[in-house]
Amino acid sequence: MRDAILDWFGFGKSGQSFAGHGHPHGETEGGHGHTHGVVDATIATTSRGIWAIKWSFVLLALTAAAQIVIVLISGSVALLADTIHNVGDAVTAIPLWVAFMLARRKPSRTFTYGLGRVEDLAGLIIVGIILFSALFAGYESINRLFNPQPITYLGWVIAAGLIGFIGNEVVAVFRIRVGREISSAALIADGYHARTDGFTSLAVVLGAIGVWLGFPLADPIVGLLITLAIFGIVWQSARSVLTRMLDGVEPGILDEIDHAAAHVPGVIGVHAVQARWLGHKLHAEMSVHLDEKVTVAEAQVIVAAMKAELFEHLPVLSQVSIRIEAPASGDPVARPVAHGHHHAPDPFVVACDLADGVLEIVDTPQGERMRLTITRHTEGLSAMVIIDRPTGPETLFLLPAPDDHHCLQSADAPAEPHQFDARLVLHAGGKSLDIVFHMAEPEGHGEH
Repeated sequence: MRDAILDWFGFGKSGQSFAGHGHPHGETEGGHGHTHGVVDATIATTSRGIWAIKWSFVLLALTAAAQIVIVLISGSVALLADTIHNVGDAVTAIPLWVAFMLARRKPSRTFTYGLGRVEDLAGLIIVGIILFSALFAGYESINRLFNPQPITYLGWVIAAGLIGFIGNEVVAVFRIRVGREISSAALIADGYHARTDGFTSLAVVLGAIGVWLGFPLADPIVGLLITLAIFGIVWQSARSVLTRMLDGVEPGILDEIDHAAAHVPGVIGVHAVQARWLGHKLHAEMSVHLDEKVTVAEAQVIVAAMKAELFEHLPVLSQVSIRIEAPASGDPVARPVAHGHHHAPDPFVVACDLADGVLEIVDTPQGERMRLTITRHTEGLSAMVIIDRPTGPETLFLLPAPDDHHCLQSADAPAEPHQFDARLVLHAGGKSLDIVFHMAEPEGHGEH
């Protein structure tokens, strides 16, 4: 029962496996890729993700509209705060949608990078909207605390609180389902966030029950608690928006660039790596050290291969500029990259009720991938691998290969090192299994 409850909130084994990224791109310092006021790149770059944003807006708008009517007839300040919360969640989609439309315009001689930055401006507008809603809700709650007013239609207030909970829960289920379809950890995390938001609506129900039991201050007290939650959202959103406006990126992005370079033969080292967000597109530039004996033609092939690896590892990458330099002796900045990725750990044999097969790390034309080759499986099988890393869990979704449904393979490469403890999570027919396993690199390959 405890595990089921934790999983429902996104803190159980299944929830954690979807809440973490297989790779750190698109992730914020808080651990999730999305906060109020900022739509993560992994959502915004897919039509299915934008479709989810649209319908989330519609569902939350309908929920808030139903609550507004009851606020007007009941006078509940707790319900007012919750309604403002839901209105804020819904309304923030409007400036973001306008920003997306403008960001699609092609670069011009004036705006040579396009209008991607307009999304940062939209983020500031959203932070302002949420801040205003928090101040308004706080003012009304404090005013009612010192100037109590009778609350009528308590039954309707309770009904409105339940409507808010149901509306957020529907949005949560919808976002989590679509997030799993498109393997977007950010959208899945946002779904669990909506599920948590639903409990602010249940707080309204508790406040109404408190008033009904003869404690009229329960209503403004609940209103203040919801106001504090909104202020928390203001802080979270402002930090994320301002970080991107100041050209801040997640440290994991630079690690991913180093990892991509390690897949390209001929690259001795990379340095002066820089990256920044322009809207939901990532721009990067760096210098690479090549052997001075490499010809111009060979260097062009190496750079082309490196760009292909970068775009494979970072789907949100829009542009990359690579400068070629000969290695300088004693250069303290250059970071050497290791090759020789053909030292994959021994395969892990899977044998359980849901499937039989072999899990292994394989080399493909696109780079290293985690692959589960199954000889027997339950209909509708889905799989993922959660690797325990010192910096947090690394999640790899295993998706069916286009030409072989008995082969489930990750879209990204597992990070180095390839010696780790991990779990294989299988799900089919309403049943889930967690299989713990360990992978160890062959002797002599533990260090790079």
